Amino acid sequence: MGLTDSAWVINLIAGLAIAVGVVGVVVPVVPGLLLSWAGVLLWAALGEGSGAVRWLTFGVATAVALLGALIKYLVPGRRLKSAGVPNSALLAGGLLGVIGFFVIPVLGLPLGFVLGIYLVERMRLGPGQAWPSTKQALHAAGMAMLIEFTAALAVAVLWVFGLLWSGWLLP
Repeated sequence: MGLTDSAWVINLIAGLAIAVGVVGVVVPVVPGLLLSWAGVLLWAALGEGSGAVRWLTFGVATAVALLGALIKYLVPGRRLKSAGVPNSALLAGGLLGVIGFFVIPVLGLPLGFVLGIYLVERMRLGPGQAWPSTKQALHAAGMAMLIEFTAALAVAVLWVFGLLWSGWLLP
């Protein structure tokens, strides 16, 4: 299969979007999994090679992304509910995280998140029980990030296999 300039550009842009999406899961500035999925969509819609393979790859990547997003919210949420961490603590953590992001770029997001949860839990439970509850919320947030990272990485791997299978990388 001949490689045109437009195919290179589309594959490059799609690959960059997928890579930035995977990194964006860990660096909370970019919507990671969504960006990785959008990179595969771009490649499927505009790329060259076997159209059936591209759309099949996109379909499987969509299923993986949706499953990852669903698990990302169900599993940590269930853990938080069983630990007794209220939604108000998470809301305060999210709000202070956003404020912290603008006060101290990037690093302020996790610091504000922790501080927000701790303050609500301290008011609710007192100083002795606030930190264990905050640690439960941090474990759940870490688990959610790990689940999303795994899903974004799986989408990236599926895209690479789609490139190989469509004949773009291998004749």
